[in-house]
Amino acid sequence: MQHSQLIDSTKYNREEWINRLWVSGKEKDKQSVRCAVDYICLALSLNPPKDSPYLPISLDVAHTLIHLQVDQVTLIATLLSDTRLIDSLPVEHIEQEFNSTIALLVKNMRWLHHFKSPSQQETAIPEQAENLRRMLLAMVDDVRAVLIRLAWNLQQLRLLSQADDSLKQAFATETMAIYSPLANRLGISQLKWEMEDLAFRYLEPKCYRQIAKLLAAKRLEREEYVEKFTETLRNLLTTDQINATVYGRPKHIYSIWKKMQRKALDFDQLYDLRAVRVIVDNDKDCYAVISTVHAEWTYIPEEFDDYINNSKPNGYQSLHTVVVGPEHKPVEIQIRTHDMHLFAELGVAAHWRYKEGGAQDAEMERVVASLRRLLDDDESDSGLLDDFQAGIFSDRVFSLSPKGDIIDLTKGSTPIDFAYAIHTHVGHTCKGAKVNGAIVPLDYKLNNGDQVVILRGKEEQPKRKWLNPILGYVGSAGTRTKIRHWFRQQDHQKNQHDGMVLIEQEQRRLGIKKIDLASLIKRFNLPSEKNFLIALGRGDISVAQLTDTLEISDKNDIKFCQVPSHNNNTTHCGIKIQGVSNLLVEISKCCQPVPGDNIIGYITIGRGIKIHRSDCTNVQNKNLNAEQQLRLTQASWGTENTAYRVGVQITGFNQPGFLRDIADILAQQQINVTNISSRRGKTDLISILEIDVQIENLKQLSNALGKIEELPHVVDAKRKG
Repeated sequence: MQHSQLIDSTKYNREEWINRLWVSGKEKDKQSVRCAVDYICLALSLNPPKDSPYLPISLDVAHTLIHLQVDQVTLIATLLSDTRLIDSLPVEHIEQEFNSTIALLVKNMRWLHHFKSPSQQETAIPEQAENLRRMLLAMVDDVRAVLIRLAWNLQQLRLLSQADDSLKQAFATETMAIYSPLANRLGISQLKWEMEDLAFRYLEPKCYRQIAKLLAAKRLEREEYVEKFTETLRNLLTTDQINATVYGRPKHIYSIWKKMQRKALDFDQLYDLRAVRVIVDNDKDCYAVISTVHAEWTYIPEEFDDYINNSKPNGYQSLHTVVVGPEHKPVEIQIRTHDMHLFAELGVAAHWRYKEGGAQDAEMERVVASLRRLLDDDESDSGLLDDFQAGIFSDRVFSLSPKGDIIDLTKGSTPIDFAYAIHTHVGHTCKGAKVNGAIVPLDYKLNNGDQVVILRGKEEQPKRKWLNPILGYVGSAGTRTKIRHWFRQQDHQKNQHDGMVLIEQEQRRLGIKKIDLASLIKRFNLPSEKNFLIALGRGDISVAQLTDTLEISDKNDIKFCQVPSHNNNTTHCGIKIQGVSNLLVEISKCCQPVPGDNIIGYITIGRGIKIHRSDCTNVQNKNLNAEQQLRLTQASWGTENTAYRVGVQITGFNQPGFLRDIADILAQQQINVTNISSRRGKTDLISILEIDVQIENLKQLSNALGKIEELPHVVDAKRKG
């Protein structure tokens, strides 16, 4: 078996390379090719091939891709993807000098080159290899980057003939686990077969040599036989006035070995060692050829397949038959049209479904269709790809561990989910995370390709706030289950203490003077205060549930309305005054009650009724004379929707972005800001922000304050008053 000859990049001079790689015929593209070739020539002069004998040169990779009939953009991006250019040619410069599509392809290629060398990793387990194949398809913005990477891998295999056996086997193992199946899934047979043969040669040199020897032993005899057979068939078709191209089809060593293993056959028992292909102009001629063939030679019925009328699920079409030729030797014949042949050979037949037994996949069909359009289309990229945003795994996120392993997560996962996916103990000891080398908050949403480093403590100590879905620390139900299980395993005394801490924390944050534990116990149907605190401390009752409960007053469901835009200080909507209606009602500025607070009304002279919190010092009997006490009236939250003004105080380090980050969280929580002021803390390093906001309820306020407290520069966030 003869492989494609290794291309010597020094064989052609600069102008010859430019002419070979200029495929569009457009003069502006020729200038781009010239510029890209110049970059490679300069890089090669600084890093000659002899200094890195196993590192592919992008000129050779581009030469391989020419045979796949790729477009000019792909070839230019291939040239600029040479790893020798990573440090000297930034992606930003490529975008300026070429265009954004080429720059994005190069960026994706550099990302694909980022994976650790197979010589540094253990043999890939099937799950890990499958994750990487899925990730390659889902991650890159443009499928052409996958084509370039496959050609890059093939070129690397070609260069390894003189390498150490360990390096050969490492790259060959990676090829068989990742790149060959990926080429198979995309149906790129021209790359798939050579990759498999080279990898098989490195992995099983004895078996490879044995089959090669058997092929070579009668190669001349077989070639002479096939040549005579094709000549006879050509004459028959000419006589029948059928225009056809007839030629012998080479067999690949790995496919021969695989068929011998699968069917438990000896070499001489294989039907398709002598193979012929017939290419005709239309479907009608296909059946005319099969009629001529079967009339001339006896055919083996069980080996006849009509994939034209009954095409493969992936769209592959052809007629297959095996006839008993001269000297009673079997000959395999494939008959197809030019379009069928192009469809099968250039990567869109997607042979993986019927050879690997996979089921149909509508999204993969879209991928294959996009690939075919890429190979065939001469028009501009706009409207062709939409940058090939891969949707085949849109509900998954593939992130990298520091060792380069692929971690498959649900979309919306965070570093905490990543930690628990590595190991439960890693999750329990998680204290922080770095993503792509930078510290990130633990509620950071991971993206495809992010490399994650988990910062761990010495002891297992997950945080209860991770279980609060509003705060967004966890995106996976499985992660929440592991965290809850940990809390259930802790001793009751510690859980009771932690439950009380949570109660006190919410009191302080929301400015509530006292929480009625008896009402909470009744609300959650628990037998005692101790049981309630234990359930809260170990996470059976979430902080969100606690806050929801604190919203409930003595009345039934509370509803609210927006503050009227013409007067932001007064409203009578949403508040009921005992025995009184149609009076001007104003929320008191001193205590700023919100739904969930117990309230009381104070009848002023000429300014309507002011609403205070029941525990406000300004309406305590000891601070009012007898006449003023008579002006107090019962008040309750009404049944209409409203937004209420409340002040919050945030203390933090005076750092750039401090106010911006807080404003972002308030915007995310759909909280309107009506006033903001700042003052110096105890030192110039500390700032205190006082912000007046409009909220709907305590839960909304609690969620916002909780998220603000998690900002890296925030020391404290609480309700004023």
